[in-house]
Amino acid sequence: MYKYTRQTAGLIDNSEHAGDRVGMDRALLVPALLLAALLACSGGVHGAGFNRYSFPKGFIFGTGSSAIQYEGAVNLRGKNIWDTFARTPGKIADGSNPDTANDFYHRYKDDLKLITDMNMDTFRFSLAWSRILPNGTIAGGINKAGVDFYNSLIDKVLARGLTPFVTIFHFDTPQVLEDKYGGFLSQNIVKDYVEYAELCFKLFGDRVKFWTTFNEPMIFCAFGYGSGSTAPGRCSPYVSKACGARDSSTEPYIAGHNLLIAHAEAVRLYRTRYQPAQRGQVGIVQVSHWFIPYDAASDADRHAVKRSLDFMLGWFMHPVAFGEYPATMRRLVGLRLPEFTKEQSDMLKGSYDFLGLNYYTSNYAQAAARAPDRRQPSYGTDHRVNQTGYRNGIPIGPPAYTPIFFN
Repeated sequence: MYKYTRQTAGLIDNSEHAGDRVGMDRALLVPALLLAALLACSGGVHGAGFNRYSFPKGFIFGTGSSAIQYEGAVNLRGKNIWDTFARTPGKIADGSNPDTANDFYHRYKDDLKLITDMNMDTFRFSLAWSRILPNGTIAGGINKAGVDFYNSLIDKVLARGLTPFVTIFHFDTPQVLEDKYGGFLSQNIVKDYVEYAELCFKLFGDRVKFWTTFNEPMIFCAFGYGSGSTAPGRCSPYVSKACGARDSSTEPYIAGHNLLIAHAEAVRLYRTRYQPAQRGQVGIVQVSHWFIPYDAASDADRHAVKRSLDFMLGWFMHPVAFGEYPATMRRLVGLRLPEFTKEQSDMLKGSYDFLGLNYYTSNYAQAAARAPDRRQPSYGTDHRVNQTGYRNGIPIGPPAYTPIFFN
């Protein structure tokens, strides 16, 4: 469940290697809340012990946000799938919605001051698709007020000496496209997303030099189409009776497949048409837990660790690196997992200039005692792993730091 509160999250980037596409360790974007808390506890930047100067030269500190959780001003943009989801009874625990959220739309200048007061280097934020294109496409009209807002935001970010990292899509499909053809369940989304991405490159690429095509596609597809716990709230009835007649065995993979193709086409377009002149970089932000065997002496649990990583990180990382899904997924999901054409595979390979990785926690991985019920297939059981943060009632590690809130 999500709650819309005034919160500043974070990221770190090793920008010295941001243009190198050799491996995942080259330009690692990760949440910085934990580091911010550690810095505060250690006495700040100039305190003794662990502080900012503990990091190598070129290590970048920053904060991050997402439009749907942050901006508010819902009356000044088109409707998206989170507007619909949040207004569906029982979906949001406390009944909150994106209408006002953190009111960043009206308070962004004050929030940018907070960021510079924290001595940050960057600000990562997402653009709301329906704020720029209320009807999802250019043919449906461009919202000048939305474009003006983002132009002003980017200018103010730069004026404060911050580097903007801009996410093109963070879970907020325009509702009109969801209604028209099912959003990411349709191949039509590829054309419309790439059109939207190109408009962003045209409007803002003279100042934005770090683009993220998608944030955490695994979360968007697994939760939105597998468990139904986030927008658009789709899943099989045997996963949740609140989802209706959906399909958790195929829809997460179909949505993810179309998302990956949209990512690859947007990257190809940027590299060929805009990167030479704008001299920016484009990447994608992944998400993964870390996993360790529930029983360190168990071969089955060690294999469960690999399956867990393949289904969480590998699902979207392996295609952008190698042009295909992990072998583990192809074996266990079988015909329910779509296949890339050779052209799509070639386009996906190396489709990033930098990579982001959001990390939140670790879990134990224990091999499931039996294969999942063939009558009720689901992304959530396809990996055949039981994941837990506890063993014998003891947590895997100390509790996570409480996020830092600014009111």
